[in-house]
Amino acid sequence: MSRVFHLQAHDAQLFDLICEELQRQTDHLEMIASENYTFESVMEAMGSVLTNKYAEGYPSKRYYGGCEVVDRIEELAIERAKKLFKCQFANVQPHAGSQANMVVYHALLKPYDRILSMELNSGGHLTHASPVSLTGKHFQGFHYGLNAEGWIDYEEVLRIAKVVRPQLIVCGYSAYPREVNFKYFREIADEVGALLMGDVAHIAGLVVAEEHPHPFPHCHVVTTTTHKTLRGPRGGMILSNDAQLASKIDRALFPGMQGGPLMHVIAAKAVGFLENLKPEWKTYAVQVKRNVQALAQVLLEHGFELLSGGSDNHLLVIRLKDFSGKDAQLALDSAGITTNKNSVPGDTRSPVLTSGLRLGSAALTSRGMQEADFTFIGNKIVEVLNNIHDRDFHARTRGEVVAFSKQFKTYDVPIF
Repeated sequence: MSRVFHLQAHDAQLFDLICEELQRQTDHLEMIASENYTFESVMEAMGSVLTNKYAEGYPSKRYYGGCEVVDRIEELAIERAKKLFKCQFANVQPHAGSQANMVVYHALLKPYDRILSMELNSGGHLTHASPVSLTGKHFQGFHYGLNAEGWIDYEEVLRIAKVVRPQLIVCGYSAYPREVNFKYFREIADEVGALLMGDVAHIAGLVVAEEHPHPFPHCHVVTTTTHKTLRGPRGGMILSNDAQLASKIDRALFPGMQGGPLMHVIAAKAVGFLENLKPEWKTYAVQVKRNVQALAQVLLEHGFELLSGGSDNHLLVIRLKDFSGKDAQLALDSAGITTNKNSVPGDTRSPVLTSGLRLGSAALTSRGMQEADFTFIGNKIVEVLNNIHDRDFHARTRGEVVAFSKQFKTYDVPIF
């Protein structure tokens, strides 16, 4: 009997909810830039007997017995990660990108050291020393933003860095639609005597396909999630080419921040990395970029303002004027299009409302959609936003969206 039927027999309520979520993911157009549809093989690894095993420590240095098999699994994940990112050291144990960032800070900085990063409204992340995050309470956060056109002004970053004299500079973002110039950031870091951390959580899948500039050799340390554009399981990872820094990071993660690693997730990471190493991955990454550009073209043709005027990666951000990002998100959700509100530079609305909307192409590209499909989707988004308060119109559009979405496969069964 498969696990599917075990769950159905022992917890029909939860089984039904999982089936309901599968239906939602099939019927809706998932356009949240930080989401994706992972591989079935990844889900199989995550649902395996590896969830039973405690393995505190690192391969060959565990605090529990019976780790001879999971040692080999973690070593496999590490070797694939190093090959994928062309680096010398990889820690695959972080439970999430947020933990990965926190580990780096505690490994390389002292309490209340200065971190220079992009401000939240411009596309930065909470864990980049935002004042509302623990990272902003344990360390001093200073921030750079975007210029009037929505681009990073590297000369301005250098000017701020010279004033702040940070111990660490962070580059790589959650809502920046353009390429990151890691080389320029390293020059800035060297000039002020700072370490450089690249958070490539959003762009990692493009980086490994050589569809975005690589953070190495410019960054001292790189953090990433393993889902988003990599399509792996939800989790984090820390990478480096510096043996000293890597050793400090390992100690900061265990025993410093985390206990037992999630061996079923580490195995799933290894599965995902193998997929990323295949030649077909390049084709996927190219299509991700083509799709978001097709979407941007439709929005621009209909007069919508995009942050920086477009996109070089997998996401774009619409700057809204007449209504809030929350209103846009709710309207699109009622029409079957899943997005997220997002703050924008100079936002006059609260973070609860925002004046922006973030859209991503990675998840729908995973379902096989191409430029013509994103043109259709872009026109549906335009129609909904132009009829923002017409609920009947949203309902009619939802029918069209569901019929369109059902043409593209998600999964045959909810769990494996």
